[in-house]
Amino acid sequence: MVFSLPWAFPIFGETAEFESAGFWGICGAIACSVVSGSILYLVGRNEHGTILRKEALAIVGLSWIYSGILGCLPFLFSGTMVTPNIPMTIPDALFESISGFTTTGASVLRELEDPALVPRSVLFWRSFTHCLGGMGIIVLFVAILSHLGAGGKALMKREVPGPTSEAVRPRVRESAIVMWTIYVSFTLVLALILWLEGMSVFDAFCHSFGSMATGGFSTHNASVGYFNSSLIEFTIAAFMVAAGTNFSLYFLSLKNIRSQDRSWKHFIAPLRNDIEFRTYLIILGSAILFLTYNLMRNQIYDNLPDALRYAGFQAVSIMTTTGYGTGDFDTWNESSKMLLLLLMFVGGCAGSTAGGIKVIRFVLFAKIIWLEIEKSFRPNVVRPVRLGETNIEQSIRNDVTVYFSLVLVIFIFSSLLLTAIEPNTEWQKNKPEKLIDCTSAVVATLNNIGPGVGELGPTENYADFTLTGKVILTVLMLLGRLELFAILVLFVPSFWKNY
Repeated sequence: MVFSLPWAFPIFGETAEFESAGFWGICGAIACSVVSGSILYLVGRNEHGTILRKEALAIVGLSWIYSGILGCLPFLFSGTMVTPNIPMTIPDALFESISGFTTTGASVLRELEDPALVPRSVLFWRSFTHCLGGMGIIVLFVAILSHLGAGGKALMKREVPGPTSEAVRPRVRESAIVMWTIYVSFTLVLALILWLEGMSVFDAFCHSFGSMATGGFSTHNASVGYFNSSLIEFTIAAFMVAAGTNFSLYFLSLKNIRSQDRSWKHFIAPLRNDIEFRTYLIILGSAILFLTYNLMRNQIYDNLPDALRYAGFQAVSIMTTTGYGTGDFDTWNESSKMLLLLLMFVGGCAGSTAGGIKVIRFVLFAKIIWLEIEKSFRPNVVRPVRLGETNIEQSIRNDVTVYFSLVLVIFIFSSLLLTAIEPNTEWQKNKPEKLIDCTSAVVATLNNIGPGVGELGPTENYADFTLTGKVILTVLMLLGRLELFAILVLFVPSFWKNY
C-alpha cells in the first residue's frame, strides 16, 4: 500500500491539492495490516514442519480472503464514494478489493474521474491490487520465503491456474522468482510504452497493471476508449495476448536463446510447438474474423478498419478475461454478444494471468469426448489421451471432467440464486432483462471477466445489485481465481477435522 501514498501529493500531477482523506486512509490500512500481520507472526513463530496438501489448500484459500479484507480498508478509511453522498459499504469495499486481487475488474464505483469521490491514491491502490493478484499473492509469498521446501510446491500447485502447470525450474522458489521477474518486466515495459504513446505516468502504470494482470480496472469511466487512440489500443491488446499466454513458455524461449545460436527460430520454438498456445491463437483469430464480419454485415461500423479495430480489441479483452472496453459492445447484434459470452468461458492459457476455464482444458475435454464417442462403437479399443508426444494420466482426465461439471453446477445454481434474491420490483422498473443480467453477472465474475452484457456492459457496473448479491458475486470471483477447490473445501466440515 505504501506505493499508493505518493499519488496523494500535488507534485505527482494527479491532484490539485494534498488528498488528506486518501493519504491517511491508506496509512490507517497499512497500520491495520502491520498489526494483524504481527499478531499472526507472534502466534505462529514457533511452529515447525512441512506444509501438507490439506494445509496448502487452507493457506491459499484463507490468505486470499484475508488479503481481500485488508485490501478493502483503504476504500473504507478514505471515505471513497460510490456516487455523490453515497459512501462505500463494507460489502462494496470487499467486492472492489476482491475484484482487484482476483483480476476480475468488476466495479461498484460509478465516477472514477472525480478526486473528491475517489482519491487518486486510492484509485492507484485499486489498480495495484491487479498487479499483486495477477501472478498471485502466494507465488510472491513463495518467492520471498526460502524455507518452505515441499510446502512451497503444494502452495504453487494450488495458486497457479491450469491443470498442467509445472515448475519451470527444479526448485519451486526459483520458479516463483522467474515467474514474477517475467511478469514485472512485461508490466514495466508496457508502462513505459504507454507513457511514450501519450498517457500520463499515473494512467500508464494503472493500465499496465490492468493489462498484464488481465484485470481491467481503468482510471476513466470510458475505460481505454477514453484515449481514443488506435495505437494505445493495439499496444494494450498485444500485451493482453501476451498475458494470456503460459508464462513458462517465455522462460523456455529465453532459455533456448541462451543455450542455442540466439536465432529467432529457437526463441519461438516453445510457443510454436505448444498445442495450447496454437489453439489459443486459432480461437482468438477466428473470433476476431467472425466479429469483424458480423459488425460489417449488420452495419454497426461503416468501414473495415473500424470494424477490425473494435472487434479485435474486444475479442482479445474478453477472451483474456481483461474486460477493458473501447466501445459499448452491448449495442452490437445478438450473435456478436453471444460469441463474447462464450469467449468468457474459454479464457487464456494455463499458467497465465487470465481467468476462465483455460484453453488446455477445452483441448483435453474435446479429446476425451472424441475417445468416448469412438469407444461407443469400438469398445475393445484402448487409446490414450495425448498432448503432442505426452500421454495424459487418467487422474488429469478425471480432473478435467470434474472441473467442467463443477463449473456447470456452480453456474446454474448461482444464476438461480442471484435471480431469486434480486428484487423483482426494482428490476422491472429499471432493468427489464433481469434473467440476462443476473446470468451475465455470474458468468463475468466466475470467469474473472468484469463486464458482462445487458446492464453490466462496458459502460455500466455492479452498483445496483443488493448487498447479498454482491457477496455472492464476491465468492464467485474467488472461486474463479483459485479454480474452485481452494475455496470450496473451506465449506466442507470434514476438511477442518484432524484424522
